[in-house]
Amino acid sequence: MKKVLKTTIAKILQWEAKMLLNKYHPKIIGVTGSVGKTSTKDAIYRVLSAGGFSVRKSEKSYNGDIGIPLTILGCQSAWNDPFGWLEIMIYGLRQLFGTRAYPKWLVLEVGLEYPGEIKDILKWVKFDVAVTTLLPEVPVHMEFFKSKDEVINEKMLLPKSVPLDGFVLLNADDGNALKFVLDIKAEIFTYGQNDSADYRSSLGETFYEIKNGQELPAGLSFKLYHNGKELEVKIPGVIGSHQIYPVLAALSVGDKLGLNMVEMVDSLASYLPPPGRLRLIEGIKGTVILDDTYNASPAAMSAGLTALESFKNEGRKIAVMGDMMQLGGMTVEAHKKIGYQAAEICDLAITVGLRSKFIDEAMLEKKFSEKKIKHFDDSVEAGQFLQSKIKAGDVIFVKGSQSVRMEKVVEEIMFHPELKEKLLVRQDAEWKKR
Repeated sequence: MKKVLKTTIAKILQWEAKMLLNKYHPKIIGVTGSVGKTSTKDAIYRVLSAGGFSVRKSEKSYNGDIGIPLTILGCQSAWNDPFGWLEIMIYGLRQLFGTRAYPKWLVLEVGLEYPGEIKDILKWVKFDVAVTTLLPEVPVHMEFFKSKDEVINEKMLLPKSVPLDGFVLLNADDGNALKFVLDIKAEIFTYGQNDSADYRSSLGETFYEIKNGQELPAGLSFKLYHNGKELEVKIPGVIGSHQIYPVLAALSVGDKLGLNMVEMVDSLASYLPPPGRLRLIEGIKGTVILDDTYNASPAAMSAGLTALESFKNEGRKIAVMGDMMQLGGMTVEAHKKIGYQAAEICDLAITVGLRSKFIDEAMLEKKFSEKKIKHFDDSVEAGQFLQSKIKAGDVIFVKGSQSVRMEKVVEEIMFHPELKEKLLVRQDAEWKKR
């Protein structure tokens, strides 16, 4: 019954959203990929809105058969409240028959959980611009697909759908996306660190600040190269070279739409990626937390560990790693690969969840000390354990899939827990009930 109700709601919202698009004809930018979609969507929104565009973006990670219609309608999810969904449907009808201002541009995140989802979305949403993020060798949401190629093929339906008068932005460092160049009708531009990229960045560096007598990481800087020009870009509050990609994609889109590059760079000076996307958070006892708790895939987990490794800190490097879900037959191999990497980087490893025991196994295979690995079934217990173990100068990387609720680890060790609703993921009432 619940599934039938969800399907019915989705169909009604899709019809209303389609009618609304037919009424207002906004230009639509679609962001798809397996890693970095939400950060890229938010960065694009930031530069366009700062540049004077009338623009709306997907809320949080609204990227599926219900999330995309909600964005088009300008509504929040009603979760399990049937009367809330009824109100949303009535609001949608009012927009169809009323007259009110509507954004000229939409920035939509397009995700994929089951076969055919993007194909169905493309039947009623027509995209003018497509941006692809990373399509790694082990994609997210593999459990319903026969192979990684099946996932990649469906995600690339989005850029293939863009008409001749639009444009497509591909990640120049992603061979999986570049294989589709000949299948894309629209003009193609590339971004990345590859020398051939139209919009190229340097590798990026962490910049530091002195706080309470300690030199602590404060953000990320990199250089942007385009059309023979070089620009310095600084992003406070984030870390990890892979965080360059969302910003670089946003600057590329803005440039193609006629915005001034220097002004866009200035607008990003106070940009922060969404909560839980490798953001720097002040921890207790003079520590720094790398909060990457939104979700986890093998590629993103690996990138986070690489960011941890790059730190110049006086204390230890601690990794708190939860289960990575929806990997199907690749579950064991993917977790063990992360364990091998962590063994080369960490001074202390905390794992959470049933699947993360494969991380433990791999670390032990690499002769990592058993005394420096601690496993928990519950994220709160892991956070409480850390409270008594961390010391000044430590950097703590925290990541895991949504269902493991790794933000609860961060909540236990953050210096300002009173700011958790602003800084952490999954702080709304529905999530707190779970």
